[in-house]
Amino acid sequence: MKIASILLILPLVVNGFAPALTSSFAKTSSATCDTILYADVASEVDVEVAVDPKEAVKLFGRLAEKYIMLDSSGGMCCYSACTDCEYRLPDGGYIMADQSAARPKWIPSYEERKFDSGKEHTSAWSQVLFISGPNVNREEFVERVKEMKFAPPLGGPYMSASKAGIEDDFAVERLFDVLMGDKLGEGKQVLTKHRMSKRIKEIAGGEEGLAWKHFEASLSN
Repeated sequence: MKIASILLILPLVVNGFAPALTSSFAKTSSATCDTILYADVASEVDVEVAVDPKEAVKLFGRLAEKYIMLDSSGGMCCYSACTDCEYRLPDGGYIMADQSAARPKWIPSYEERKFDSGKEHTSAWSQVLFISGPNVNREEFVERVKEMKFAPPLGGPYMSASKAGIEDDFAVERLFDVLMGDKLGEGKQVLTKHRMSKRIKEIAGGEEGLAWKHFEASLSN
């Protein structure tokens, strides 16, 4: 945010008194100053936006899910710790086809995913937020997020469903801005399914699902 320029007028005092300023801005009497110094001062101030974790978890508990589909090749592993297994991760873990949790843990980056094995999954956000078409404006996004069912998620401060009502739209609007990303700078105010999918994966650091840690951080940058 740019602070308006400030004009400083510094008259030199001559013979013990300062010059008088007239409506023509800076006329002086014959016995006064020889110089009027103008300084144009401008500075940039960065405004940090932070969302209360208790408000952020109200959003995460609406968008996150207990189940997520990952890599279809994961289901091809025999899980016998074979040497040089192509389905192992650098840290020794296995590439998983899908994962489940006891409570909502991930916001899927995809709209819909299907495997040849017959497994398929459609993300909740793609069904609820985009019920009337492939895009939403800010007002539609806010209202539809607020209408989504909340369940206490894994991550963030614990909150019961009875206390998870959203009374202040600030956090929801902040999430809209985060998902829009650099498109806001282009003057756009419509979020598409494709854009939301892409941004979720970016915020998640390339992972297929966005977990609490990265979700919360994205709202406070």
